[in-house]
Amino acid sequence: MSKRILMVLTSHDRLGDTGEPTGFWLEKLAAPYYACLDAGAEVTLASPKGGQPPLDPKSDAEESQTDATRRFQQDAQAQQALANTHKLSEVSADDFDAVFYPGGHGPLWDLVEDADSIRLIEAFWAQQKPVSAVCHAPIVLLHARDPQGELIIRNRQVTGFTNEEEEAVGLTNVVPHLVENALTAAGAHYSKADVFVPYTRQDGLLITGQNPPSSEPVAQLLLKALDK
Repeated sequence: MSKRILMVLTSHDRLGDTGEPTGFWLEKLAAPYYACLDAGAEVTLASPKGGQPPLDPKSDAEESQTDATRRFQQDAQAQQALANTHKLSEVSADDFDAVFYPGGHGPLWDLVEDADSIRLIEAFWAQQKPVSAVCHAPIVLLHARDPQGELIIRNRQVTGFTNEEEEAVGLTNVVPHLVENALTAAGAHYSKADVFVPYTRQDGLLITGQNPPSSEPVAQLLLKALDK
């Protein structure tokens, strides 16, 4: 039977009070989406509000395009799935083998505090199913707890978008959380590589990636974890 992977996208579309739009980052969805599909997995998309999630327009710019993003934009089935994401409140960990959170700045505002997202992560964890996130999305793990009531990330190896990377994109004073600081403060063993160099951490069933170049490597680790 093919593996069923839930990918959870942000519904948040405003970059703080800058007046600029934000959302999910196309490449961080497209690369893992095809890594999973091409490996024979089924992928289901969900978001807090359901329907079409907001795309960060910068990730749609020509210089941000990759083979995976171009494939995604020309893939009618993928576009259909994206336009009709399931509502987070209506999905259950029971129906999937793993969960993956693509990055973008949006999750820093909504998914980090979203009760349905937290409930979902806790359910995947309790059922001993892989939980994965890349770039800004590891912030979604911040409040999730294991069945004993401990924070899932406490004393575990994690990575995520670095303070230097946030500085490089000029949003240090705009974002409500710096991923590196938040994960460290929650008691995670946070580590990182150089700016925009692929870097992943796997601690048992918890798999995280630092930045955009890490999105496909995280998906590959997730697929390996599912094969075990």
